[in-house]
Amino acid sequence: MKLQEHVYLMADYNQWMNQKIYEAVSALPPEILHEDKKSFFGSIFATLNHICVGDTMWLKRFDSVLRHYDAYTPIAELSMPESLDVFLANNFNDLKDRRVILDEALLELAGMLSDEELLQPVTYQNSKGVTASKTLFNLLMHLFNHQTHHRGQITTLLSQSGVDIGITDLVFIQPNVDIH
Repeated sequence: MKLQEHVYLMADYNQWMNQKIYEAVSALPPEILHEDKKSFFGSIFATLNHICVGDTMWLKRFDSVLRHYDAYTPIAELSMPESLDVFLANNFNDLKDRRVILDEALLELAGMLSDEELLQPVTYQNSKGVTASKTLFNLLMHLFNHQTHHRGQITTLLSQSGVDIGITDLVFIQPNVDIH
């Protein structure tokens, strides 16, 4: 599998899971959505927000490699979050709109990137001001892994609230291979 194919698979899975999560969460009353569940970010809403903050920060850091793509324009137009705990939205619908923008841009970009671009270095500063350089591919894998980690926390919180979102496994959307 080429790097680009893997990135596209992960972006597709990412969007599919986010849609499932947001659909499940949309049925929750606001008091459950914002209730402090004693999780890492407190509430389901705050955890969803953190994922959007992280994605926005990472995608903004990829500007040097991605800015020439029209699909990057919605990301370029977003403000860089000031910190990891800033709230990007005050309500669920606005946060969901942000999630859709991020996921659509990620999926479209994933379909366009070449393996050569994915191997380009991206130099960035983390939230503590430390400079690092890593390949775009590795940073995208971090972005997807970060989401998976926190979506796991959300699915646990949903389960504790009596909500089952169903299948969450990547293998479910992976195509079967022809063995003949």
